[in-house]
Amino acid sequence: MVAVLLNKFGPSHLEHIEDAVQDALLKAMQVWGYKKLPDNPTAWLLRVASNGLIDRLRRDHKVVLEGADSNLITSRKELQKEISLSNTISDSQLKMIFACCHPSLSKDYQITLSLKLIGGFGNSEIAAAMLKKEETVAKSFTRAKKQLKRKISTLDIPLEIGLQSRLAVVLKVIYLLFSEGYSPNSGASIIKKDICLEAIRLALLLCENKYCDHPNVHALIALMCFHTSRFEARVDENQELVDLERQNREKFDRDLIFIGIQHLEKASIAVQSPSSYHMEAAVSYYHCIAQSFEKTDWPSILHLYDLQLQRQYSPIVQLNRIVPYYKVYGAKAALQELHEFEKSPYCVQNALFHAIRAELLIDLKVPIEAKEALRNAIAQTKNELEQKHLEKKLIQLNR
Repeated sequence: MVAVLLNKFGPSHLEHIEDAVQDALLKAMQVWGYKKLPDNPTAWLLRVASNGLIDRLRRDHKVVLEGADSNLITSRKELQKEISLSNTISDSQLKMIFACCHPSLSKDYQITLSLKLIGGFGNSEIAAAMLKKEETVAKSFTRAKKQLKRKISTLDIPLEIGLQSRLAVVLKVIYLLFSEGYSPNSGASIIKKDICLEAIRLALLLCENKYCDHPNVHALIALMCFHTSRFEARVDENQELVDLERQNREKFDRDLIFIGIQHLEKASIAVQSPSSYHMEAAVSYYHCIAQSFEKTDWPSILHLYDLQLQRQYSPIVQLNRIVPYYKVYGAKAALQELHEFEKSPYCVQNALFHAIRAELLIDLKVPIEAKEALRNAIAQTKNELEQKHLEKKLIQLNR
């Protein structure tokens, strides 16, 4: 809704647009509980938000439409034509991501604006995605909005070189959007399927533009398809989290795996330097095709993580690398790798760090330290299903 209205009225009215959307949602909560739902709820919301915004702009004498023509708002009826939802929203969302990724804004501002305005992310979710403090994210968003309003007048998509120059950050936004859907930072769900599917849809739309039909786009689509293919196996019939080791591989979506393979093949054509998306997609591919957890090609997965770290250092990649390292070289060697990582100034002692430490200590039969690591992991995670999963492990250790 924010994307559609920004596309119509321009970024200079961003804060009024956010208010109008919130007012429309509140009105829906008040009205829909007592009356029949409208035939097209999304169109109803957009109509109410648009009407509210027009009234606000008229009251404030801010009647300039987006663009340089300075057309006045002359007719509510003209602006309130029936909206074609199938194309308008998707196009507006992509336009908005590209606008948010304007080169005049810093990379952090680009990502923060996109995740806030497109993904509806909270400060804590963005902080987790960008490894920053919530206070920093909140201040960054306020400054980014001011710059967006000051520097960008319309959501017109740039052509050719402009599109290509912004593509890397746009892909980063889509990747972070998918990641939050695949492993939510907080809440009572381990998967937000709607967010994941939205990220895939946006990436597929990029492929329709010849200037964005890039190997990295196909690599990201492959990665998302491979991850999505395992959705049904990640949660059991009691809606509890299932470790990859215990997932029922018969529940993997073979059609999505096949689509992922097709895009991975496209991503490999004429690519000189594989991106992190290529390598992450290849890691997920090995997990998808393995007949069992034990038969997973851990040496190849470890090699891919090593290549990623050589290409560009990331503390999250280094932490995730501990798992295949453990499977190849054993728990004792992996724990030493974790200790080395802990000494690094880039060390991230999040829930994953403590959960990996606990797993290694359990294997090494050091229950007291393993329990402490599990308690630390439980304290660090805000996701309720992950908390319950870790608490169950702790109970099993206490027996």
